[in-house]
Amino acid sequence: MASSPLSDDTPTDSTRPQGHFDSPETIQQPRLGVVGYLRFFWRQLTSMRTALFLLLLLAIAAIPGSLVPQVSSDPNGVIQYKANNPDIAPILDQLQVFTTYSSVWFSAIYLLLFISLIGCVIPRTKYHFDALRARPPKTPARLSRLEGFTTRTAIGGPAEAVAAANALLRKSGYRTEVYDNSVSAERGYLRETGNLVFHTALIGVLAAVGIGGGFGYTGQRVIVEGYAMTNTLASYDSFNPGRFFTDAALEPFSIAVDSFVPTYEIENVSALGQPIDYVANVSTTLRGATPQKATIKVNEPLHIGGTEVYLLGNGYAPVITVKDMAGNVVFSQPTACLPQDANLRSNCIIKIPDGLAQQVGMIGFFYPTAVELSDGTLTSSYPDSINPVASFFIYTGDLGLDNGRGTNAYSLSLDNLTQIAGGKSGTPAIRLGVGDVADLPNGLGTIELTAIPRFVSLDVHHDPAQAWVLLFAVLVVIGLITSLFIPRRRVWVKVVESKNGTLTLEYAGLARGDDPGLDAAVAELADRHIDQLGAATSTTRIRVKP
Repeated sequence: MASSPLSDDTPTDSTRPQGHFDSPETIQQPRLGVVGYLRFFWRQLTSMRTALFLLLLLAIAAIPGSLVPQVSSDPNGVIQYKANNPDIAPILDQLQVFTTYSSVWFSAIYLLLFISLIGCVIPRTKYHFDALRARPPKTPARLSRLEGFTTRTAIGGPAEAVAAANALLRKSGYRTEVYDNSVSAERGYLRETGNLVFHTALIGVLAAVGIGGGFGYTGQRVIVEGYAMTNTLASYDSFNPGRFFTDAALEPFSIAVDSFVPTYEIENVSALGQPIDYVANVSTTLRGATPQKATIKVNEPLHIGGTEVYLLGNGYAPVITVKDMAGNVVFSQPTACLPQDANLRSNCIIKIPDGLAQQVGMIGFFYPTAVELSDGTLTSSYPDSINPVASFFIYTGDLGLDNGRGTNAYSLSLDNLTQIAGGKSGTPAIRLGVGDVADLPNGLGTIELTAIPRFVSLDVHHDPAQAWVLLFAVLVVIGLITSLFIPRRRVWVKVVESKNGTLTLEYAGLARGDDPGLDAAVAELADRHIDQLGAATSTTRIRVKP
């Protein structure tokens, strides 16, 4: 009798079978090597699970772009956000949150998703094409094991029954194949086609967005009533070109703002002053043609020269006139004031480097409907211009304009300036209504609030691939609907001839995925087949696979 590999003093494990023996040899795992690892990572990247994960990750990565102002669409908002959040703004800037959609991390997710989808679609397309050319599979020997199995009995010839079933299934949209006394049919490949169209169109959307972003541009411009802009680089306050942008992409046109008409709520006390509508009436000229009248509203952009012009914001641009002691005008132009709240309490910056005895900087505060608070400060109680008042803090010194470096038109550095009016200077801030004139401190001259026109902030957006994005987006929806609502199923009809001359007709189906209507479809097929044969049903048996 052979001895057991387990000696008497070897501890036994009750969870192991009798006579179990552990081999002393170490199992050698196969080594993948560089090519093997590359193949492994490629298969992981091009799996549908990874593609769905990257798509979800891209949606999450886009959230900061909707929460924080973006340089590409709202540069003034970025400036204001940084001024209001000096602690967190530098961190967000380092993380490229203000340029979310062109950041390194967003672009990495975008490219990985693009590659993953291509790697998913190509092999699935080949497999689907091969499946379309293949014949329906042979009829299983035991249809009773399949879903919705049911039988009918009829009288007639087997060939006639098979031909009738074949014709009926073809009329119902099935691809059929006759095997002896049975018909094998399948349909629903349009479901996989829709799935492939969905993913291919999604690739198209990503590609079109990338191409449009590379060859397109966005620019912002603040225009005061009565002024105009031309579509040139020098006309924009801020401009964000695509990677492949050239000056040839700038279609020659001009836009003049004739008037800006806001509409505010005046009847509902609880919503008093809420904006109802904004309308910018403009005159456009394209390639030297006759000017055309047009309007720009919120969510109703102006289409001109292959670009869309959107109305982003609005506010007031008080016309400030500054004269020296001799009465010579040294400064007179509208100055856009940035709104600070819903009632358009606004701030603006004025810099006068020449013409006066000293360089003068001003921080202006504009109130469309000014009311004085108990502490003597002003605020605005309504966004329309009912009781307009402007007040100014005055500074003298070095404005920092002579060092050759650019400065922000909406900020004033106080490092080398001395305050001579307002604040703790000992001289009250200068307050002006429309037409009021006041003397500047230290005999510098006079200041006047001449007029208060409105301004609009326009966003000019050019995307040469916009039509393609729309087309692919429509295909995405069509493909998704097709893949969700078209069932893919196989159906068999088998004719068994009995010794007494009757025919036993067997019907069954098989679904790929969930198909709650399969049983009813098989039963309906059986009833229609019997009706076509013109024979009465003698027995009916339905067996549903659990």
